[in-house]
Amino acid sequence: MKNTKYYPWVVVGLLWLVALLNYMDRQMLATMRPSMETDIPELVSGENFGRLMAIFLWIYALMSPISGIIADKLNRKWLIVGSLFVWSAVTYAMGYATTYNQVYWLRALMGVSEALYIPAGLSLIADYHQQKTRSLAIGIHMTGLYVGSALGGFGATIAAAYSWHTTFHYFGIVGVFYAFVLVFFLREKKVAEIKNIDSDLMPIKEKSSLFKGMALLFTNISFWVILFYFAIISLPGWATKNWLPTLFSENLGIPMEEAGPLATIAISFSSLLGVIFGGILSDKWVQKNIKGRVYTSAIGLSLTIPALLLIGFGHSLFNVVGAALCFGIGYGMFDANNMPIICQFVSSKHRATAYGVLNMTGVGCGALVTSLLGKSSDSGTLGSGFALMAGVVIIALVVQISFLRPKVNDFVDA
Repeated sequence: MKNTKYYPWVVVGLLWLVALLNYMDRQMLATMRPSMETDIPELVSGENFGRLMAIFLWIYALMSPISGIIADKLNRKWLIVGSLFVWSAVTYAMGYATTYNQVYWLRALMGVSEALYIPAGLSLIADYHQQKTRSLAIGIHMTGLYVGSALGGFGATIAAAYSWHTTFHYFGIVGVFYAFVLVFFLREKKVAEIKNIDSDLMPIKEKSSLFKGMALLFTNISFWVILFYFAIISLPGWATKNWLPTLFSENLGIPMEEAGPLATIAISFSSLLGVIFGGILSDKWVQKNIKGRVYTSAIGLSLTIPALLLIGFGHSLFNVVGAALCFGIGYGMFDANNMPIICQFVSSKHRATAYGVLNMTGVGCGALVTSLLGKSSDSGTLGSGFALMAGVVIIALVVQISFLRPKVNDFVDA
């Protein structure tokens, strides 16, 4: 099967389900807070809940560059299988938690295991899909993240019908089972490279190149530009994941059982449309203009600006949901092109490392904004916090368009 022309798309399909489980398992906690408050009273505090969400992000951020380096050096198939198995087991164990500290440390362990997936998964897809299908393939994979977020929004609904313990158990079991499925169907792919190196020198070469990818990245000005605007858009990106259900509940005056699915489905469905449209547009545009991927990403960023203002200040169903749909489309167009843009500046040997560093910075910003919005929620200014983020996105958009100038579609080391 690996040698058929369809297998690159089989890989996308296999990893799509992993991406779904990745976001579903982390996201459902955001909507299950009301169900858990009875058994764990510390969760009544918005600041405590913000700390719970933030610890995952901080650990995830710190692990991301390490995960990228590991993915560039080791077999990505087994890294993905192991990561899925561990975070699914952690999800199952969450159902047995009885104290705030237990949930806190399990959430931290989930951050370690989930961080191993994204750099490995995206770099594997990028290696299987070349220039004409890369953005679309990665965009389709990203829809798994959005569908996972949407399904995670039903965590409160399932918990209300059964119990939050049972919800964690069921989702954990599904992930553990799928990890065994991947053992049989997922295959590694390394891009062929021509090397004229004496075999006696190979061990020295490999040992000295352990952190070569990091050194190359941080001497690349274009990578710093990508890192900057990725970090900026991560602020509203993570804010919508962790606090939009709460904002919907407050602004629309509806219970979390309704607000959770409404918020996550609105964002996830529109993001799904955005990554598909953005992937197709980018793959076609880059064939005619080498900056096509950058321009597609910039269009997406521009759509999030008015959306954030309406999300923050809107109080009608039409305004708030419409703004969420606009944000999702824009963010999806941006999301589908991050790895393809990296491919224009970084060789295949270091792309997982590059995305790992991006993940660290972006998720670190997400952890910061998650904690800050927790305090805003307690003070009743959550909407204003969302609206303020529109200003920083404008800065990111200007930097992206002005300073990012790719010269090739697929960068190769000289």
